[in-house]
Amino acid sequence: MFPISARLLRAALILLCGLVLSACSTVNTEKIRAKTDQTIDAISTKTNIGKNPSDPLEGFNRLMFNFNDSVDQNVLQPVARVYRDTTPGFFQTAVSNFFGNIGDVWSAVNNILQGKVGDGMSDVMRVAVNSTFGLGGVIDIASPAGLQKHKEDFGQTLGVWGVPSGPYIVLPMLGSSTLRDTAAMPVDMKADLWSYKEPVYIRNSGTVLKLVDKRASVLDAGTLLEEAALDKYVFIRDAYLQKRANDIRKQEDE
Repeated sequence: MFPISARLLRAALILLCGLVLSACSTVNTEKIRAKTDQTIDAISTKTNIGKNPSDPLEGFNRLMFNFNDSVDQNVLQPVARVYRDTTPGFFQTAVSNFFGNIGDVWSAVNNILQGKVGDGMSDVMRVAVNSTFGLGGVIDIASPAGLQKHKEDFGQTLGVWGVPSGPYIVLPMLGSSTLRDTAAMPVDMKADLWSYKEPVYIRNSGTVLKLVDKRASVLDAGTLLEEAALDKYVFIRDAYLQKRANDIRKQEDE
């Protein structure tokens, strides 16, 4: 069932009240309007629609969340389960390590942009070690060697620079984001070295493999979420916003 925004619901109820008033002129208009406002406020309080300052687009976001969730349950989850259950574990680890090694390059750049030169150089060393001794990154040698992995993106960099997060947004197929992270996304995509891989069919195949592998790695977490969350949308929204806020706060504290 699609969510209804408080504004739309308020308009519908006021219209209904108007029809009733035209049929019965003795009804007290002010009392009806007051009662309508109380009803809308009660609904908004229970559903939180339109009440969270971090999520003023909740009506739209819930619609997009339902769409994404439907695609995930009907397409991504089944494919990810087959991949997890039929593909050898060492292959899955190799895929994760390979694309993680590519991501470390952009993490290094963002660490330096955030003023954390030490972490940036550590990421450079990770890429160098894993790309050479780790057979192109499929084996993670750097982590056991004490080179900690950092996962940084341009949205975090903007946050460290003082750019506010803006409202929460659910993007088609891409999921949770904020206005700041959405603005940073084209930069992150352009900086992904895999996006320049040729020929195109290998690039596209690798991108699909990366997506399926990433989804397979969180299948169990998704099952727990389905069982535990009373409102899946609110749980994911709050977890995302809290994590992003903690990422920025962590950078500022270091």
